[in-house]
Amino acid sequence: MSNYSILSSIPAGQTVQMARINAGRRLKHRLTELGLTPGVKVTIVQNNGGPILISVRDSRIAIGREMATKIQVTQINEQVFIQNQSANILANQHIK
Repeated sequence: MSNYSILSSIPAGQTVQMARINAGRRLKHRLTELGLTPGVKVTIVQNNGGPILISVRDSRIAIGREMATKIQVTQINEQVFIQNQSANILANQHIK
């Protein structure tokens, strides 16, 4: 999965994994504060020409189109993602 796409090119409804941010220190810091870190799963909620609405870590965030061009993502295998989410839920229930 070394083929990167830019976040702004991903259609609504797809879930991708964030790979890296090609931006300056301030923008990287701001995106990290919003929960956009390498490896995190991002679901595109809306991408129709204006700001891109994404779902990340149980939050919805609007990202400007120019900012979204600086975020590189990779496609993920949805079945593996669902299995990992299920494993995480079971692990969290066991801890409680």
